[in-house]
Amino acid sequence: MISVENLSKNFGGIQAVNDVSLTIEAGSITGLIGPNGAGKTTLFNVVAGLYHPSAGRVILDGEDITGLPPHELFAKGMLRTFQIAHEFSTLTVRENLMMVPSGQSGERLVDAWVRPAKVRAEEAELRRKADDVIDFLQIRQVADELAGNLSGGQKKLLELGRTMMVDAKIVFLDEVGAGVNRTLLGTIGDAILRLNKERGYTFCMIEHDMDFITRLCDPVIVMAEGAVLATGTAAEVRANEEVIEAYLGTGLKNRPKAGATS
Repeated sequence: MISVENLSKNFGGIQAVNDVSLTIEAGSITGLIGPNGAGKTTLFNVVAGLYHPSAGRVILDGEDITGLPPHELFAKGMLRTFQIAHEFSTLTVRENLMMVPSGQSGERLVDAWVRPAKVRAEEAELRRKADDVIDFLQIRQVADELAGNLSGGQKKLLELGRTMMVDAKIVFLDEVGAGVNRTLLGTIGDAILRLNKERGYTFCMIEHDMDFITRLCDPVIVMAEGAVLATGTAAEVRANEEVIEAYLGTGLKNRPKAGATS
């Protein structure tokens, strides 16, 4: 689904992403982990069109999309969420969902004047689809609540729901579990797994919660200092000496043996 080829991103003299190459297979839930400052979110932002790369290419489903802006990538089926949810706080949950699809007739003033029946029919269909998403995510109790009043976890569910209002090829999730209680995190994980298995969604997710990553992701890609450090299953990367050193600053070989004294 995604092929990143020798991608780099510099900010002045700082190289945030350094010659990264990786692939995200269609139908997978790929995890992207690494210590703070590893370049994960910068990589997301380059792939998703928020930043133009300093070097390298991004290929989506066989098409070179390098440097395309987010709205064009949205039209091609690439969506992303943010670590801090970007809801429309003064709209209800249902309204947040309904406004997602582009090209709605009601967006054109002339249609509202001369084709009101068409506008009403489209809105009725969007409302039906939004209600299906609300039921899928089990958030019926807040359907008419202003999005700004939701908890952090509910806002993350809403962001996930907005990706369901269009035909997404791949969804990038940036720390969907950040600040979310364990119960809601379980609900979010269940929704991601169902979208993957039942609807064929491809996901790539940045996450620090390794239990959450282990439950959802295969493969897991580890970044450190702007580069790819390791790729494998969650179990493999958790046992990888270089990964342990990147996170903890010391490898297993340097740890004292059980029972040893210092």
